[in-house]
Amino acid sequence: MQTNDYLNLKKQLTTTKKVVIIPHRNPDGDAMGSTLGLYFFLKKLNIDATVIAPNDFPEFLAWLPDANKTVIYENTPEKASKILDEAELIFTLDFNAFHRTGDVMGQKLATLQQPFVMIDHHELPDPYATYMYSDTSMSSTCEMVYHFISNLGYENMVDYNIATCLYTGIVTDTGSFRFPKTTSTTHRVVANLIDKGVESDFVFNNLYNNSTYARLQLLGKALQNLTLLPEYHASYITLTQDELNQFNFEKGDTEGIVNYGLQVKGINLTAIFIENKQEGIIKISFRSRGDVDVNAFARAHFNGGGHINAAGGKSVDNMEQTVKKFITILESTK
Repeated sequence: MQTNDYLNLKKQLTTTKKVVIIPHRNPDGDAMGSTLGLYFFLKKLNIDATVIAPNDFPEFLAWLPDANKTVIYENTPEKASKILDEAELIFTLDFNAFHRTGDVMGQKLATLQQPFVMIDHHELPDPYATYMYSDTSMSSTCEMVYHFISNLGYENMVDYNIATCLYTGIVTDTGSFRFPKTTSTTHRVVANLIDKGVESDFVFNNLYNNSTYARLQLLGKALQNLTLLPEYHASYITLTQDELNQFNFEKGDTEGIVNYGLQVKGINLTAIFIENKQEGIIKISFRSRGDVDVNAFARAHFNGGGHINAAGGKSVDNMEQTVKKFITILESTK
């Protein structure tokens, strides 16, 4: 966004009364942290802000301030649609194409005439937004929301709730500050958030030391299913629907499991294949090291996308066929 965009948007926010903020479908820590952080900021501008998530967010994020006030489109489509229709301005955070909210909500968003504001760090954004803050070099959308607030001239308005939400998204999307896009600027933003009152141990414990016994058992099963493909410097994990059911799977229980595949020496590309019989798909997450581009890999072969080192996709084939396709692609690109 250019200086004039910030000036125009700042002026628009002084007269706007109703705003909707939307994360992507299956929202993660960065999606929920950024939307709730922006929500609290807009509230401080005396704007009636509402977060509408396409579907339920994971239980491990339920502790976030005012997370319980999130409207779930999938659960209450009529209520959510009415709020969208009455909004004067709509923010889309941590995604850059309407289809990332799912088919039904995506179709709804495409019919709306209100101006959109996009804040996102993924590649190849669709041109739907009046105001587009798109930067693939950023560690997270939460870091971008902090810069967005600061560039509007309101950094002094960042309080404990805003800071806690933004810090949460930065921690999760940087892998606790391990991933390559964690820059010195990221750390300076985090330092500022801690100065606003963020309790890092409180956030960490809520995110990572809050597992159920069943979730740890599921992790154990996933690690048993880890398969190495050393000839391709790759690995993969499978979890069938029966295995998920066996360990009483709840939304969010598989978060982060894919990263274990990169902990094996010599592995530069990993994937996790998770069966969802209700949706009739295999959900896929990819992770990589260095210049191994899983964004391009997911876009080309599995109807997905994301970042160079972290991406997602899906397959309508069964588990066996999906894994076979994955290995065949690796063979052809060796």
